[in-house]
Amino acid sequence: MADSDNSRTLFTVTRGDFYSFVAASLPTSQELARATRLPSDACNDDPALVVWQPWCNAREHLSESSLLQQRLERSLFSAVLPPPLEQSARLRAYEKALEAEDRASAAEDHAAEALWRTPARSVAGATAKLHALGTKWQPSSTSQEEPWAQIRIVIADLLKIDMTSVASGRNRLSMPERQSELQGD
Repeated sequence: MADSDNSRTLFTVTRGDFYSFVAASLPTSQELARATRLPSDACNDDPALVVWQPWCNAREHLSESSLLQQRLERSLFSAVLPPPLEQSARLRAYEKALEAEDRASAAEDHAAEALWRTPARSVAGATAKLHALGTKWQPSSTSQEEPWAQIRIVIADLLKIDMTSVASGRNRLSMPERQSELQGD
């Protein structure tokens, strides 16, 4: 499906990219922003991270579309009304922005559903899904209402745990040879 509005090239999801993106959205974990980047192939084995990246792009596009629509709405309904011809042009631009926002919202919903259906195979993959969940439904990125601040803290904790286990070379529970431990076999 070709979309002329989407000219962005998707880059390979890396554990470092993931940590950088999530850390930037977590006001409770500034120390994660200073973490060293891990090898670019560190998380290529987790399908949730592969599906998480398109969701992030769709979410960003939705945010940009919403901001444009809101800006046009403010200018359309300002206290000083422009001449009728200019008002008509603003109304057409606003309607196009509303349609673009609707398309972006549908694309973000579709990407989110794909992410929820994709199993995570690592702490980073599960953290990506938790990040998407919290980002999608929280009222704002800095909301202190429960449970949003607590969810951001859990995400930061999971990132720290995963970074520590990868840095120390410990096996993760999600490794195939340890699946029986997770399933109780």
